[in-house]
Amino acid sequence: MRIVLTHAYYIAEDEREKEIMRPYPPLGLLYISAYLRNSGFPNSVFDSTFSNVAEQRSFLLNDPPEVLAVYVNMMTKVKALALLSWLRKQASLKNTKVILGGPDLTYNVEAYLKHGADFLVLGEGEESCRELIQAIRMKNPWMEDIQGIAFINGLGEIHKGPPREKIKNIDVLPLPARDAIPMEKYMKTWKDFHGKSTISVSTQRGCPYTCKWCSTAVYGQSYRRRSPEAVSRELLHLKEHYNPDALWFVDDVFTVSHKWLKAFRDEVIKQNAIIPFECITRADRLNEEVIKVLKESGCFRVWIGAESGSQKVIDAMDRRVKVENVREMIVACKENGLEAGTFIMLGYPGEQEEDIEETIKHLKVSQPDHFTITIAYPIKGTGLYQEIEAKQTKDLEWEFSTDRDRDFERSYPRSYYDWAVRRVVNEVNYAKQVSKGRKFYPGSIKAKMKSEFAKVMMRMIRGSID
Repeated sequence: MRIVLTHAYYIAEDEREKEIMRPYPPLGLLYISAYLRNSGFPNSVFDSTFSNVAEQRSFLLNDPPEVLAVYVNMMTKVKALALLSWLRKQASLKNTKVILGGPDLTYNVEAYLKHGADFLVLGEGEESCRELIQAIRMKNPWMEDIQGIAFINGLGEIHKGPPREKIKNIDVLPLPARDAIPMEKYMKTWKDFHGKSTISVSTQRGCPYTCKWCSTAVYGQSYRRRSPEAVSRELLHLKEHYNPDALWFVDDVFTVSHKWLKAFRDEVIKQNAIIPFECITRADRLNEEVIKVLKESGCFRVWIGAESGSQKVIDAMDRRVKVENVREMIVACKENGLEAGTFIMLGYPGEQEEDIEETIKHLKVSQPDHFTITIAYPIKGTGLYQEIEAKQTKDLEWEFSTDRDRDFERSYPRSYYDWAVRRVVNEVNYAKQVSKGRKFYPGSIKAKMKSEFAKVMMRMIRGSID
């Protein structure tokens, strides 16, 4: 039985992604591929990242698969649906069973099934996908007992199987099938655009925290971790086969367990598996000792979640962290030789202009080496979505939109926050230049002018509603 796994991320067809140029392999898809291989289901992966829609369609038409599994997330949803619509119009693919998996499915089951998917894999995918493909191969009409899947049954009704129990010991999972995709293209792209060839690695599944804007659609609010020995073996494998300049740990909170982190440090040293890496964590899971252990493990950059410089907004997000602690840990990382990055979110419900000014102050005081800004958007199934569901301000065509396109009643109009982003970026960049003694440099003056202009525009927009 010919099984193909694919996704719908095409970097050459996305102007924004071409500008960023930070492509990572589809790890979730590669874990499924490896798991199916080990279970006796050979498969191929059509990695669309460096391909395009035309090549993907030609690949499927030239040798139609019996099973096509497509990974879907918020970023790729619209193009994945376009692929699905095209598939259903091809006579040579009429017998192909299409399975969709990924985080965007959990709260949109009916919509995806009615759009033409044969099956959905909900939540953690390895075991559900294996059992489903086994049933397809055996032409088993009794699929109601398979956990973690959804489909339209013979009566035309949507059937959701019982939830799949999560894999407790994720050390049993094989390494992702990186050999199935052109890893050299990913590494070359990173090297050419950012100076370091980089590979992504996952050590844990789930997150024990309750931030209202964060989706737990796949792994739930769980915390399961691969052993330090297993992770170190993977790093040694990567070192021997790909020799990357750096790693990106995709885990939500890399330092959630200090015991695990120390054991990881010991193992990568023991196995000679140290590769420079960056990771994400929380300020309340950092201290001077943890920073030291991170550095000894190979860490060169830590991303510390802040989201806001206003404690009021942080509390509304249910972040359960103190803004002062975030500042302290950003400074501590830098003082101990690690780069520090942080994330900022504007436009959260209830945020006022004074909260945005607090965020600017927060960034000026802590002076992170890097920071990114997003405007808050509600992902279906999250606490934030539940809060604003009745306050949405525009109707969206589901097929042609994502959760990122949702807007809701905020303190100020949406355009206000576009200017707020410019205000924060330019004001903080100006402050950084001033701290280096460059107050009157042309670039510094330009940043300050942009900041002040953005501030005027914010207040003009705010004044129009006042």
